[in-house]
Amino acid sequence: MARVLLIDDDDALLDVLALSFEDAGHDVITAPDGTRGLERIQADAPDLIVTDVNMPGLDGFTLCRRLRDAGVETPLILLTSRDSEIDEALGLELGADDYVAKPFSTRVLLARVASLLRRQAARAGAPTPAREVGHLSVDAERLEVRWQTAELTLTVTEFRLVEALSTRPGVVFSRSQLLRAIRDDDSVVVERIIDTYVRRLRRTFESIDPAFDRIETIVGAGYRWRDS
Repeated sequence: MARVLLIDDDDALLDVLALSFEDAGHDVITAPDGTRGLERIQADAPDLIVTDVNMPGLDGFTLCRRLRDAGVETPLILLTSRDSEIDEALGLELGADDYVAKPFSTRVLLARVASLLRRQAARAGAPTPAREVGHLSVDAERLEVRWQTAELTLTVTEFRLVEALSTRPGVVFSRSQLLRAIRDDDSVVVERIIDTYVRRLRRTFESIDPAFDRIETIVGAGYRWRDS
């Protein structure tokens, strides 16, 4: 059973989501706004956070940024009624693991939550040796990625993207293929959001190695992990 924190200033929606998550077997904590949500995070240490973006006071984007700046890596999903690629990219740039636009299917949201929790629970499985690709080390057991022995701080989604690209060095993956690799549901998502993930990954690698160039853009096709 996972402890899930739901944050939304819409009382009716919060009640519906809480019932759905409880029916799915989760231990649910709720908060009516970002400030109270931050207090619940500090007090209850949830396994996953689902937060609305448009809230008075401390909004979802600001909450996400504060958590990531403080080193809190709890998986986080943003909910918003502002259905635009710009808003989605902003949320992901701030460190959110996923983004769901209102109105949404509760089934899809639960599927996204289950996907993130499965990745977190991978640590509890049978030990698996880290996979080495040149200077890259990918440890699926610990959800760790290292470059030149330095550990990178990644979200679960970013880890899955590195894992997908590096599994087959030199092979070009389309944006749709990468979306399927990092998501376990059939929801419709703008394929260009992969560009945001890749841009953020590159910056993370470059913070360790300014000369990093292993994630290569293939114009009109997608991306690949350079094998040399």
